[in-house]
Amino acid sequence: MIIVKDLVKKFGDRTIIRDFSYHFPKNTNIGIVGPNGAGKTTFLNILAGLEEYDSGEVIIPKDCVLGYLPQNPNDNPKETVLEECISGHLRLCELQNKLHLALKELSENYSEEVYANYEKIEKAFSDQGGYALESNAKGVLVGLGFETSQFDESPLILSGGWRMRLELAKLLVNEPNFLILDEPTNHLDLPSLTWLEGYLKSFRGTLLFVSHDREFLNNLSDQIIHISNGNVKVYNGNFDDFVEQREANSEFAKKQKEALKRKQDHLQEFVDKFRYKASKAKQAQSKIKMIERLKELESRIDIEESDQKPVFKMAVEKQSGKVVLDLKDGVIGYDGIPLNKNLELRIIRGNKIAIIGTNGIGKSTLLKTIIGEIPLISGEMKVGNNVSIGYYAQSQLDILDPKLDALENVLKLTKDINQQQARAILGCLLISKDDVKKPVSVLSGGEKSKVIIAALLAQKSNFLILDEPTNHLDMSSAEALSEALNGYDGTVLVVSHNRSFINSFATHIFAMDKTKKAELIGIE
Repeated sequence: MIIVKDLVKKFGDRTIIRDFSYHFPKNTNIGIVGPNGAGKTTFLNILAGLEEYDSGEVIIPKDCVLGYLPQNPNDNPKETVLEECISGHLRLCELQNKLHLALKELSENYSEEVYANYEKIEKAFSDQGGYALESNAKGVLVGLGFETSQFDESPLILSGGWRMRLELAKLLVNEPNFLILDEPTNHLDLPSLTWLEGYLKSFRGTLLFVSHDREFLNNLSDQIIHISNGNVKVYNGNFDDFVEQREANSEFAKKQKEALKRKQDHLQEFVDKFRYKASKAKQAQSKIKMIERLKELESRIDIEESDQKPVFKMAVEKQSGKVVLDLKDGVIGYDGIPLNKNLELRIIRGNKIAIIGTNGIGKSTLLKTIIGEIPLISGEMKVGNNVSIGYYAQSQLDILDPKLDALENVLKLTKDINQQQARAILGCLLISKDDVKKPVSVLSGGEKSKVIIAALLAQKSNFLILDEPTNHLDMSSAEALSEALNGYDGTVLVVSHNRSFINSFATHIFAMDKTKKAELIGIE
């Protein structure tokens, strides 16, 4: 499989990957972890040939068929779901185009040479399974939960979760032997995530993936690659094994440093005592050299520090009324076409509600209806007294201006705060110094999420409406966010498929289902 030799990648003065060498083993599942902005996606892009590197070498064998799943879906898909899925098989689609051109030439300008060329292309297309491509694509789509009625629909009408499922289907139909997945669980509901885990466990090839889902990492990983501060290290086992090994390595390194320091102190005592005594001067000089050697050994020992954890300081400027939101007999959807009906949701101040349900059920649509972005088709909805809403959209580009930097975006999205206050909030979220002046377009997914959250924190709203807020956050950031929501004095309505995140702070569950009336259920 792929071989990496002495790989170096820099952004300006900052080294993202420093002298990394590795031979990816066959039929191995490798998870990549590290803090937001460490370079995980950059590393995947380099392997996929989408980004340049500064020095070193990436060797990709001829028999390697790469499949790469990005964080965001294709902006310009084909006309139908099935056509978009089929387009994922790059080799066969290229052959199919050549076949169409050859057939056209054959009908317009027949000759033995033209016919021979057509036969050659047709045989290659047939031998490589071209005539089974549509059938295989349909099988993959059904496996990922698509209905046959959706095959002829436009991908653009799908929800974010279904768009990413379609991207995954495009990958799988290409039958890769080296899969590269960048946060594949972000937009998947629980049934799809379970299906994906099962598929990847049986995948015959090398799997390299970035994920912030601890359970997903534990269930799949044979190895873990950790990227932080330019250092890239490989650990055997799953995520829990990695944590244990890293802590053990750090503890061992600390003990080694302490032992070397004690030896230095002991030798230094001898030097201080006998340096100027003629009979001991030679011994003292020898021990000075030993101290220098011990200092050099100590400097070579690397103690792995824990990844920094951001601080989310959530404050409420003013308290809302007791009833924050009252929705009765609600019908939601787009352009007057219902997506979900009979919705009853009464939210009381202090409730922290998690909305769950399959992709396409209308979870994001409900949030957009509450904030007034989409009109309620029918029913009655009333927002309570003194309610101030802070909204986090699933699509970061719906909120952020890519032309502006992180600091400018926070100032644009908030009122009554100055640059110093905005910098302080971003600093707490580990976006500090020169990073605040980086254009949003070059930030990682997790860093973009933090910019949006920074603006929310500055608003001091008393009703937070969050649509998949942990999608791009690393584990320590997601944990810090859940801790902050747990201590938050306001009201929370959140859509999430992250089970551990929901369990950490939610007081109620609102389960949406098209077959039965959704109910607000308290969590004991």
